[in-house]
Amino acid sequence: MMPPVPPITKVLLLACGLVYVLQLVLGELAMLPFMLWPAGEYTRAFNGQIVSVGFLPWQLFTYGFMHGSETHLLFNLLALWMFGGDVERVLGPRRYLLYVLTCIVGAGLIQLVVTTMAAQSGELYNTVGISGGVFGVLLAFGMAFPNRQVMLLIPPIPMKARTLVVVYGVIELVLGVSGTRTGIAHFAHLGGMLFGFLLLQYWRGRWPFERRRP
Repeated sequence: MMPPVPPITKVLLLACGLVYVLQLVLGELAMLPFMLWPAGEYTRAFNGQIVSVGFLPWQLFTYGFMHGSETHLLFNLLALWMFGGDVERVLGPRRYLLYVLTCIVGAGLIQLVVTTMAAQSGELYNTVGISGGVFGVLLAFGMAFPNRQVMLLIPPIPMKARTLVVVYGVIELVLGVSGTRTGIAHFAHLGGMLFGFLLLQYWRGRWPFERRRP
């Protein structure tokens, strides 16, 4: 029998679902200021209208609760449900919430650099999704339960949690550097894992945050 979903994980699941409903009701044009855009100011045509878009500070938070499609949303919610509950039980609700938000913002900062460089080359696009937070949760799960057996969805192969984290990290790095599968924020995923790792290490007092002994 599965344990009940802990409170912060439940709130995150509900928030993503409700925001997606809001996206459908209000439409893309109304939600543009809350997506993560490259630094600078740009004009773009939406539904026959020319609008101005660009980076605003709150986008580093709001973009994480928006999604581009039902499939995008469902995969992220499934991963958050599978791994988030156990991580929340280990960290506690307050630290878990801070952890997930740190991963979302950290992923957004990395993606901001990537999209700004792309925009300077003439390729303008926005970023949405809690994937950076999910990859951070996956990292924390692998560090907390390294030997626990987990099952991949595609392909359905069982492996240890720490192996899953390494495999996903390597795949994201290769795809990001090679530019394969465009339309997916590979470096944002890696950014979520990086910032999550740094925060966990800070809390643990380990490299690169070793605490001096008196």
